[in-house]
Amino acid sequence: MSALMVDVDGVLVDGRPEDGRPWQTSLEADLGVSPDALHEHFFARCWENIVLGRAGLMEHLVPALHKIAPRVSPAEFVSYWFERDSRIVAPLLAELSWARSVGIRVYLATNQEHLRASYLMETVGLAEHVDGIFYSAQLGARKPQMEFFAAVRAAVGLRAEDLLLIDDSLQNVEAARKAGWQALHWTRHSSPRIVRSLCT
Repeated sequence: MSALMVDVDGVLVDGRPEDGRPWQTSLEADLGVSPDALHEHFFARCWENIVLGRAGLMEHLVPALHKIAPRVSPAEFVSYWFERDSRIVAPLLAELSWARSVGIRVYLATNQEHLRASYLMETVGLAEHVDGIFYSAQLGARKPQMEFFAAVRAAVGLRAEDLLLIDDSLQNVEAARKAGWQALHWTRHSSPRIVRSLCT
């Protein structure tokens, strides 16, 4: 195995910084935005195109907020969302740093739109800890689509069997294996130390 491909949400990033709970936990109390209404008018209608890079987050968020929470600015909402969905799993990050120290490349492989991908890399600072990021809006394909895995493999220039995906979605893990990759299903019981055992 020559490169680790690590999922973000549910693996390396796990909820609110203060307690790890989902970022929408206090959304209605804090901003007056109903999570159910947000799902109905934004995520259910628009997210697929946004996460595939076919549309921008803001072009759909602005009208959605205007309808469900007109007093909340899009900038305020995005800041709230990104800040409250940014708890780094520090023990796993340490293991990824170890992997890089022994010559294994480490990349993020994630379904993200452009703004949050940039936030994770630059504001949260993950760019300092990985060799790069591959994300769905950038590639025009998302996990578990085969096109995602093919594009990532081509970009890193390695054989499929030399890549290992760590992901909390069993569907994504199964798709990675179908693409010829190695893959590990990450759960809340997984130990970050498993990275070291996989790399030795």
